[in-house]
Amino acid sequence: MKVPKAKKLPSGNWNIRLRLGGEEVSITRSSEPACKQEAQLVKAEYLAGRRATIPQGVKEMTLHDAVSRYITRSRATLSPATVRSYESYLRARFKKYIYKTLPEIDWQRMINDELEVVSEKTVKNVWSLFRTAVEATGYPVPKVRLAKVPVRDLPWLQPDEILLFCEAVRGRPYEIAALLELHGLRLSEVKGLQWNKVDLKRDRITVQGAMVRGPEGNVLKKTNKIDESTRVVPIMIPQLHAALAAVPEKQRAGLVVKQGAGTLLDDVKRTCSRAGITVTGNHGLRRSFASQCYDRGINEEQLKAWGGWRDYQTMHKIYIKLAAASERDAQNRVKAFFQNADENDDGIKKGP
Repeated sequence: MKVPKAKKLPSGNWNIRLRLGGEEVSITRSSEPACKQEAQLVKAEYLAGRRATIPQGVKEMTLHDAVSRYITRSRATLSPATVRSYESYLRARFKKYIYKTLPEIDWQRMINDELEVVSEKTVKNVWSLFRTAVEATGYPVPKVRLAKVPVRDLPWLQPDEILLFCEAVRGRPYEIAALLELHGLRLSEVKGLQWNKVDLKRDRITVQGAMVRGPEGNVLKKTNKIDESTRVVPIMIPQLHAALAAVPEKQRAGLVVKQGAGTLLDDVKRTCSRAGITVTGNHGLRRSFASQCYDRGINEEQLKAWGGWRDYQTMHKIYIKLAAASERDAQNRVKAFFQNADENDDGIKKGP
């Protein structure tokens, strides 16, 4: 498709100006072929009737302007933790492009450059926000190719390691927090748990609310992210009941756990290392709970209720991990079946 010849700008970039239905569209890319290709794509979309008119003033808007405006307008409907993440993305990501106007940006090159410094998952998360923010202005964002996010299986404790971990945290300042996570509570739920939600007489905990980090610091939310997260979890580890009961009555007010999230993460990892078991973090303890329950044959409906998962797919895909010991046991049972089948009634093994 024929388009005007690209002109080289003083900056070294290349520019083509199109006239589409009385509207001037400026396209700037870092190379002449890329500029020509984008111009052909824009013209093809226009001729096919898919290209919308860009609102007045948007072409002069920078990427920073677009994302900042989106965050401001969405703040009331976003959680404090999400706002904090979005603002950190705005400060730290796509630094070479963040103050360029939208038409000046070579979007694919921007993605490729960012992949040089951060992980595929980070780029995917940041691009999801930035693309949404730019599209909200009415500016047409071209398709880009994202790198495939590798599947990384986070560590968790095997059933025999869980008992060693429990013994290793006994009497430690973070004992209660760690044992709550071994009951399937998320770190934010552990941090937000208040004493009025702990019922030692009936050995149960009501999980409702969470402590999250917002732009101004920690924020105690009264509700959970999803309805399924509000739940009642029985206290199943006697050590947790004992640790909670050991707290003096006069101290049983407000938050149950006072340690910061970073401190808890370091404590859990150090404990695993000292005990000589798989080194995992706070979320790994939640995964350990799910795997242990699954390994013990706990009904999936019950496990879903205790863990506060939205659906079975999430529970299976992310959290349920069969213990290696159980897998080896299953293999041995199948192997024994064939070995026994190869023996006659007198116990004499057939074959050479």
